[in-house]
Amino acid sequence: MLKKLILLILLSVCSFSYVYSQPKEGEMLEKIVAVVGNEVITLTDLNSSMMMYLQASPQMNIQDPTERERVMDSLYNDPDMRKKVLDALINEKLVVEQAKQDSVTISDDEVEQRWDYQLQQYVAMYGSEKRIEDIFGMSISQIHNEARDIIKKKLLAEKMQQIKLADVKVTPREVEEFYKNFKDSLQNIPEEVEIYHLVKYVEASNNAREKVLELARKVRDSILNGGDFASFAKRYSDDKATADSGGNLGWFPKGRLIREFEKAAFELQPGQISVPVETPFGFHIIQCIDKNKDSILTRHILFKIGGSTEDIEKTKDYLRSFKDSLAKGKSFEDMAKLYSDETETKGFGGFIIKSPISKLPPEIEKVVEKLHDGEISEPLIYSSSQNKTAYHIIYRKKTIPSHFPTLDKDYNDIQDMALNYKKMTIYQSWINELRSKLYWEIKK
Repeated sequence: MLKKLILLILLSVCSFSYVYSQPKEGEMLEKIVAVVGNEVITLTDLNSSMMMYLQASPQMNIQDPTERERVMDSLYNDPDMRKKVLDALINEKLVVEQAKQDSVTISDDEVEQRWDYQLQQYVAMYGSEKRIEDIFGMSISQIHNEARDIIKKKLLAEKMQQIKLADVKVTPREVEEFYKNFKDSLQNIPEEVEIYHLVKYVEASNNAREKVLELARKVRDSILNGGDFASFAKRYSDDKATADSGGNLGWFPKGRLIREFEKAAFELQPGQISVPVETPFGFHIIQCIDKNKDSILTRHILFKIGGSTEDIEKTKDYLRSFKDSLAKGKSFEDMAKLYSDETETKGFGGFIIKSPISKLPPEIEKVVEKLHDGEISEPLIYSSSQNKTAYHIIYRKKTIPSHFPTLDKDYNDIQDMALNYKKMTIYQSWINELRSKLYWEIKK
């Protein structure tokens, strides 16, 4: 049951308090509804996935709470809907099984990056890591440990799909044929805004970094001179999820910890304490409590390397300077290509999205709706994928009025529709092939 609950926080946006996330009276908690290879799909899996699907469904865009609950209840118990969701779960496990047979792998770094991203999203949603811990009754580190396998399988399925569909392209003729065949079923493109951004990491000054390292060394010296590790962890550790438990991380098998941390930890003998070890999270003092050849029990004290207030203000001032450059006629896209620290978007001139304002993430929606076309926001805190403190400015380039899509004005959008349609067709054909050659079974 624990992993199914964690699946909800990692892969859905539904409310934890919603009644349907709990097993119904008379249902077996772990009743098996399907088997795929050596993997099982339980009733809890299906119920959780039903909730995820329904919460994201346009059919649930109902304002009246009573009517929304009535529709939710009807869809949740619809046999055809449940079969559709179960088929999707079976398909995903078939893809994971094929990925294993094809020796497709996911690195620890990829798992950690996805975990960090998901955690940041849910901290933003629920307010704090403490709130998430209260919901599950366990520390973030414990949730992290349980979630790794779920994330890894999800990433395996995604990577396998990417490999299978990576070379799929559409020709101009295919785009025109798609438009001709589906023109009558296309809907108006709603009003959209084009959004760009420019990201700068807060670089801690050498002085700030040295101060953190010096503190870590002093704390280690105090422990070696008879100080209590747990007491120092409670007082100094920036890992709030483990500080109250004296920095205890529990048992971890090899391959489950950050590379630099794991290497240093396995070099220790039980009772030994490491020198400060640097990882993307900061400096760690690690104590090995016990270990065997395949796993290790450790505790740690984390000292984050954050920029000082002066470093943060320096970054904000730098970002504000781009307003003057824009006012003087410089292109925001050109500036983003030259000066943004985010490699994923700088090559596209900082382009983030073209979307209706109402569909933007809440934290961006509030900013964009106050901007006029051609304006830049004030510097905002930004959750980067590099585990670094960062700020960004958001640029609202232009507003595109609602209109019916045409090849002349919306070729790129129609090309995307045609490409997605072609990928969907190829993917479904591949799934049918997997269903014919791999073992799967729905249990009655």
